[in-house]
Amino acid sequence: MDPIGFEHHDHKSCIRTGLTAVDTYCVDHALQFTPVRRRVLEILLQQHRAMGAYDILDFLRAEELGSQPPVVYRALDFLVRHGFAHKIERLNAFIACAHVGHDHTPAFLICRSCDAVAETHTDPAHGILGQTAADNGFVIEQTVVEVLGLCPSCHSEGKE
Repeated sequence: MDPIGFEHHDHKSCIRTGLTAVDTYCVDHALQFTPVRRRVLEILLQQHRAMGAYDILDFLRAEELGSQPPVVYRALDFLVRHGFAHKIERLNAFIACAHVGHDHTPAFLICRSCDAVAETHTDPAHGILGQTAADNGFVIEQTVVEVLGLCPSCHSEGKE
């Protein structure tokens, strides 16, 4: 088993499950899951880490699927817009969604030492943030939660 975020899992199964979920969603919602969009998602699922657009472009270029930045940015825009991938603002990178097809508000735990990213769930509308917003007449429409710290592996190695 390969690591995903901070835990171990069956990596081949998660790639297959992720692609199948996106295929199904796209068919059900009449979305164009083009070969380039599919390959970009597949790269994110295979690498299981946050990746910059130019890192992804290197894969596409090597496979002759595109050599210009707009190719990868258009594919990433589609994947993020439909919840198949997420942008990690702190790293200016992208990661495949760990919960495709589930309505959720992700939060990202980012290791400041190795840049590993784990996706977890949050519900800001019902926590202290939601209460503060409500107290001020503010309606939360979207949140981006990125938490910086040390992953279990880096913490156990005593990295500072």
